[in-house]
Amino acid sequence: MPRTNFENLEIYQLSEQLSDEIWRLIKSWSPFEKSTLGGQIVRSADSIGANIAEGTGRGSKPDTRRFARMARGSLNETQHWLRRAYRRDLLNQQHIERLKPLVDELAPRLNAYIRSIM
Repeated sequence: MPRTNFENLEIYQLSEQLSDEIWRLIKSWSPFEKSTLGGQIVRSADSIGANIAEGTGRGSKPDTRRFARMARGSLNETQHWLRRAYRRDLLNQQHIERLKPLVDELAPRLNAYIRSIM
């Protein structure tokens, strides 16, 4: 199946990597942990890529910018939930070392993407 325009964006690909890594970590949590904190993290992480995809599909610069900003908000929300999970001993240092490079790369790239569509 050929890739669509948003799938070729590096920020979209990074958001998929982050989301998939989070999914792999959370699926081993207990039912209570999954249904509370886990669900929140998965939804916010999935929302990053979903907003990028929706924004590019809208076909206008204002909409693309608006949804890219929502993606940035979802990234911030994901960071919040990851901090909560770490503080509640659901994520350890090894988990953070796997996730942090993705978050650290995605944040400035997402900001650059937003600036590029001004």
